[in-house]
Amino acid sequence: MVGILEDRDRIFTNLYGLYDFGLEGAKRRGAWNGTADILAQTPEWICDQIKASGLRGRGGGGFSTGLKWSLMPPPSERPHFLVVNADESEPGACKDREILRHDPHLLIESCLIASYAIHAHACYIYIRGEYVFERERLEAAIRQAYEARLIGKDNIHGWDFDLYVTHGGGAYICGDETALMESLEGKKGQPRLKPPFPAGAGIYGCPTTINNVETIAVVGSILRRGAQWFAGFGRPNNVGVKLMAGSGHVNRPGVVEETMGVPMRTLIDAHFGGVRGGWGNLKAVMPGGVSMAMIPADMAEEAVMDYDALRAMRSGLGTATMIVFDQEADLVTAVARIARFFKHESCGQCTPCREGTGWMWRVMERMATGEADMAEIDLLLDVAGQVEGHTICGLGDAAAWPIQGLFRHFRPEVEARILRYRARRIQVQGASLAAA
Repeated sequence: MVGILEDRDRIFTNLYGLYDFGLEGAKRRGAWNGTADILAQTPEWICDQIKASGLRGRGGGGFSTGLKWSLMPPPSERPHFLVVNADESEPGACKDREILRHDPHLLIESCLIASYAIHAHACYIYIRGEYVFERERLEAAIRQAYEARLIGKDNIHGWDFDLYVTHGGGAYICGDETALMESLEGKKGQPRLKPPFPAGAGIYGCPTTINNVETIAVVGSILRRGAQWFAGFGRPNNVGVKLMAGSGHVNRPGVVEETMGVPMRTLIDAHFGGVRGGWGNLKAVMPGGVSMAMIPADMAEEAVMDYDALRAMRSGLGTATMIVFDQEADLVTAVARIARFFKHESCGQCTPCREGTGWMWRVMERMATGEADMAEIDLLLDVAGQVEGHTICGLGDAAAWPIQGLFRHFRPEVEARILRYRARRIQVQGASLAAA
């Protein structure tokens, strides 16, 4: 059984902002240590080490990071670019902001290393528009790195590298990597059709690799400590350490760094102070943010926090930013609010998403009040299935999964609400007739 991560194995040692976020503090914690030695290796060696480490994308996709880098074409007259996705806009997601404001130099150093590995001399960090303080901290750290000649032209590492920060306008859709590229180019944030993939034609039509903040930020530490060190945590195909968050009905909401594969109950009890009212008061958990299907308490008892285990439960790890619901939670209303969010954030490009998200939200609102008909439950699930997997980006899936999870495990609760509403309506009508 996977246990609690020891302090000596943590990568983000300033996760809670207890120490200096700046360059000197970061160096004392190990950042920028041996960076020149890493860059003295070949780009191919770095890609191979990241592959061997088993690092998978920490933004929710879970794709092999080293393999993604290796898909970039050889150097040519077209410049290569690295883009870091810091558009953390999903409700419940709150892990990357801790890196941006408390450990930005780990990200900056790893941006340099990752850019060298994919033959890029420039990197763009696309940050969520609402992250004002986080952007200020990140930009301050970048200035420090330039002044110390750690990055920039003719820097001490011998790889010319410029780092730019740009921020979005608060659109959730720009969390999709191709919509992010459109926004970065100054266009409306709408996902692109693939192929071509970013490695072939990314920003400005040039080869581009896009990774999440946490995915990039751990690269320097992996190469310093060794691929086998990172691969030694977790279960096969689900290795390493990861930032995980807990919110909702827990006693101590927050963000922690833990091993992949840690039992969900251990994570909640040891780090988040347990469920409000005790474990027996648990009703459901969304393991990876609002885009993941919820699982009931009996499944949460057995769940472990990794990609494959949660997929087997027909949910997903996502960003590992779990939301916990106790027995007092109104799950139907919660999912209706989630449906409204996805309807609002749909860019409207795909017909199934543009029409389907609005329709699902309106039906879920009536499910929440009990005004819906029983037959609409299966109709709603049918529509959700038609939206899922039929859109350019993953927003259609994200809109469908919470609804599917609700009815998969809590359908009787929705049916009882409809029956109660019908009984009250009959009672009111009877009282009106009697009064007449």
